[in-house]
Amino acid sequence: MPHISVIIPVYKAESCLNELYRRLTAALESISTDFECILVEDCGGDRSWEIIGELAKKDPRIKGIQFSRNFGQHYGITAGIDHASGDWIVVMDCDLQDAPEEIPRLYAKAQEGFDMVLARRGKRQDPALKRLLSWGFYKVFAYLAEIDYDAEVGNFRIISRRVADNFRNMREKLRFFSGIIDWMGFPAAKIDVKHAPSLHGKSTYTFKALMKLAIDTILAYSDKPLRMSIKFGFAIAAVAFVAGSALLVQALIYGSPVTGWSSLIVSLYFLGGIIIANLGIIGIYLGKTFDETKKRPLYIIHETTFEQPKK
Repeated sequence: MPHISVIIPVYKAESCLNELYRRLTAALESISTDFECILVEDCGGDRSWEIIGELAKKDPRIKGIQFSRNFGQHYGITAGIDHASGDWIVVMDCDLQDAPEEIPRLYAKAQEGFDMVLARRGKRQDPALKRLLSWGFYKVFAYLAEIDYDAEVGNFRIISRRVADNFRNMREKLRFFSGIIDWMGFPAAKIDVKHAPSLHGKSTYTFKALMKLAIDTILAYSDKPLRMSIKFGFAIAAVAFVAGSALLVQALIYGSPVTGWSSLIVSLYFLGGIIIANLGIIGIYLGKTFDETKKRPLYIIHETTFEQPKK
């Protein structure tokens, strides 16, 4: 059994895979020669899978998995962990913003008795807009999911076999690797690491993809939007009741006619919008529940560079 497994989801990474291999193997060999690197190619449409195949032929410690279509980063991490056999498992990105040279530090900290050691990024080498959106997402996520989540921590970390085995048991469709791992509550530590600029140049995560990930993550970990919509509905009803009572008293005591056709129409449209929005929130949750009941596999593998065990 390999002592260390490294899981790396790969998407449009042809420009950095060879450099990743060089630096990664050098860093791991400083700990142990008994390791494996599992590269999960998520159908980016470039030469990434071809390069992974070349690396695997040159070094049997490199193992490649290619999906049948694009499933997403967190499904790639899941597939890697499903196939990892190491006592310790490192998860990192492929663009070398996560420096392989930090792995020995993560491993050394884990040997102090921690099941997880998380890499906390200092100054992030990302565009200002991406940093702002990321900060906003984690603030909203922490509030809605009621989890004390550190926005400076990404996917880069090392976990024990015990953590990986429990992660494998969690097969919900809405995947957020960091959230699932943190939810387990195993002893964890953090170390500060340097965050390098991406060798990709421009991020492969579009604004649309980031928004979808944010919405899916919040839905997966919180029913607070539903509870907030109920409270908001009661608040609107209370305001309407007070306003209606005031108008009724005014009409009874002073004989004032109830006027304001425009304000009435505006109020109806406002309440109608609130009702439709709340129904939309409920519909989204029902849709995600429907997806879960299908029990479809989280991902489908098209090809591997190694022989998979027969089920």
